Amino acid sequence: MTKEKLTLVGAQQLVDQWIKQYGVRYFSELTNLAVLTEEVGELARVMARTYGDQSFKAGEKANLGDEMADVLWVLLCLANQTGVNLEEELLKNIEKKTQRDCNRHIHNKKLTN
Repeated sequence: MTKEKLTLVGAQQLVDQWIKQYGVRYFSELTNLAVLTEEVGELARVMARTYGDQSFKAGEKANLGDEMADVLWVLLCLANQTGVNLEEELLKNIEKKTQRDCNRHIHNKKLTN
């Protein structure tokens, strides 16, 4: 494991190395999409119990960071499988949102009251 700051490109490479060393191969893209949905559900459960009206069941614990990391792991797998550079895409996405929404939220009375 590296102690340096991890970039998204580095995270994609790290996941790819782990899959090749320990995972035998990637699950199919559709399987990973199903796994991503499952992991998002697990994250939603922790969020509902931590910040919502539900309480934890006996033996459950708030493992929010671990659940978020599980979601990120599968997303990184899908990016690797489909040839998407998440670092590049995130930067492009931020630019798109900035151009499209630079005034939208600032002038939203629902957010400023």
